[in-house]
Amino acid sequence: MGSLSTNLFFFLCIFLLVLTSFPYNSWSVEETLLRSETELLAHELFESAKQPEFFNWLKRVRRRIHEYPELAFEEYKTSQLIRDELDLMGIEYVSPVAKTGLVGIVGSGHQPSFGLRADMDALPMQELVDSEYKSKINGKMHACGHDAHVTMLLGAARLLQNRRDKLKGTVKLVFQPAEEGYAGASYMIEEGALDGVKAIFGMHVWPFTPTGIIGSRPGPIMAGAGRFTAIIQGKGGHAATPHRTKDPILAVSMTVLALQQLVSRETNPLESRVVSVAFVDGGEAGNVIPESVKFGGTFRFLTFEGHSYLKQRIKEIIETQASVHQCSATVDFAEDLMRPYPPTVNDPTMYKHAKEVGEVMLGEENVQYGAITMGAEDFSFYSQKIPAAFVIIGAQNKTAIATGVKGLHSPYFTLDEDVLPIGAALHAAVAISYLDTHV
Repeated sequence: MGSLSTNLFFFLCIFLLVLTSFPYNSWSVEETLLRSETELLAHELFESAKQPEFFNWLKRVRRRIHEYPELAFEEYKTSQLIRDELDLMGIEYVSPVAKTGLVGIVGSGHQPSFGLRADMDALPMQELVDSEYKSKINGKMHACGHDAHVTMLLGAARLLQNRRDKLKGTVKLVFQPAEEGYAGASYMIEEGALDGVKAIFGMHVWPFTPTGIIGSRPGPIMAGAGRFTAIIQGKGGHAATPHRTKDPILAVSMTVLALQQLVSRETNPLESRVVSVAFVDGGEAGNVIPESVKFGGTFRFLTFEGHSYLKQRIKEIIETQASVHQCSATVDFAEDLMRPYPPTVNDPTMYKHAKEVGEVMLGEENVQYGAITMGAEDFSFYSQKIPAAFVIIGAQNKTAIATGVKGLHSPYFTLDEDVLPIGAALHAAVAISYLDTHV
């Protein structure tokens, strides 16, 4: 009897151990299977994007966009090119959105819905790169890689359309105008580009990182940004009799110095902020003190509190310094024309998802933990609205390394076109695997 009781007790212990451990083991198996499926998917997409016909098409598209750069809210030819390509693929779209933008729609039309974004606009600068497909528009250039962004998203569209019957939801392709200073993303949101979208992914080429490497981080990844312009009004006169003037140049000089203290003396050293005066315009003759001086710049921040504090103090310092020097000042933050950008913040869960997809596609060693930059991106508007992930994708031009890599917004900016299939496949893989895990 004692032996039977002991055996029964032993059996019950084993049974309870198996029962309590079953959910854990089941979940581990599920995770393993899911990762294997994601790995297979990522490799298939990447191999498809690297096929010669596909890769050559990507290069042709990117070079056509590069030859005809268009500024913010003027991207009519670029938008037409995108629509033409989507028509050839049989992808439906909504156009126009935010004047020159559009939103392509791939999949079932049902939830879950996931967003992929590319910006389209160029910069007002003369291209100095000597290439067969350099800008044909005087004074305009794709110096920030948005031509590549559009191309990679079109590549993703083609990959997704080839699998449309297998998509477990909907992917919205957000082709957005006016990232360069004019907050095109905010207008896209206002006109419904994100309606129904549960999460969004975007990327930016980076010339200082080798091709095949991506980088990101959870939480804040890029700063918010605002701009200011001020006019200090004084009393002009002959430079030989400054006592009869109210010198606005002196007032501006002291103001520029005082503004530097906002970071050095009023900001916690562990918090990142920037205040930069970027232009001063006043006076035309060496012996005449002008009536007024105009100046302005930018300020950067990683929190909304930082934005409101800097904005208030910039105004106070400019007006107070003008008063001290017996002048008057007006300060304009031009928020009606150039909306301030909030910080770009990666949702931790979305960051983890994009990171894992990148690791299985490119290898864990090629997915880096990125640093925060005080540059700004209007992808931030999306990240304030829904869970978002934004990554940097390496596009270092191999031939430029010997002579020195040129950064974004340089008239000598170039990129390695080998990034195009990587970006296209990464876009598609992030979207499809999101749908697979959220259906």
